[in-house]
Amino acid sequence: MQLATCQVEKAFILYDADTLCDGALSNDANSIDDVNSGALIALDRPAPSWFTPDFWRARGAVIGEAPGRGASLFIQVGSRQWVLRPYRRGGMIARLSEADYLWTGLERSRAFRELRLTATLLEQDLPVPRPIAACVWHHGLTYRAALITERLAGATALASRLDQADENLLEKVGEMIQRFHAAGLDHVDLNARNILLDKDDRPWLIDLDRCRLRSPGAWREANLQRLARSLAKFDSPGAIDAIRAGYARGGAGG
Repeated sequence: MQLATCQVEKAFILYDADTLCDGALSNDANSIDDVNSGALIALDRPAPSWFTPDFWRARGAVIGEAPGRGASLFIQVGSRQWVLRPYRRGGMIARLSEADYLWTGLERSRAFRELRLTATLLEQDLPVPRPIAACVWHHGLTYRAALITERLAGATALASRLDQADENLLEKVGEMIQRFHAAGLDHVDLNARNILLDKDDRPWLIDLDRCRLRSPGAWREANLQRLARSLAKFDSPGAIDAIRAGYARGGAGG
């Protein structure tokens, strides 16, 4: 994966040049129809407008929306599907601003850090969606940001599959988590919504905002305990036992 950056006024964009510029997209995904003008919009270089929901809505490219804070959009781009996720705050601080973050430098922005981390994990053949591009708008002491990743076709959240998930499936989830832990990923929001299952029941990990690579430590158990609390909220507290069994088996295999 070849990451590149560009700047358009106060917007800074980090993107996967292999996907957007070097022919990795199929021919019919190198442009989309503008339903307003009938013209084609080239997708060989990202623009700040890509990271605004209105851009895609105006072109009839929005095909769905994910639940949760931030209202991620599913976008049809030729034969591919992308996910646009604006960064949004939660908790008490959101009362001051839902979208503004303190500027401490471009490479320390949440969008750039998440995209680079995701790219690193992808290059290690770990199951994360391919990152497409991230945008940061810098305004004085603050910034806003958004991220585009490739959507996993037909994937559903573990949270929606818990009532049907058997022990084998849950153990595969545990094995996946162990692989990420072995690579040093501390997923600070490991929950049943951030684990996806594709059409072949292969588990994937999403939403790496604020996550980081670390040396082995107590954070691994903290991740699992956080997942256990999430499973309990979805009335499946016993699911963590099978996940832990798969986790332990994955560790023994490593």
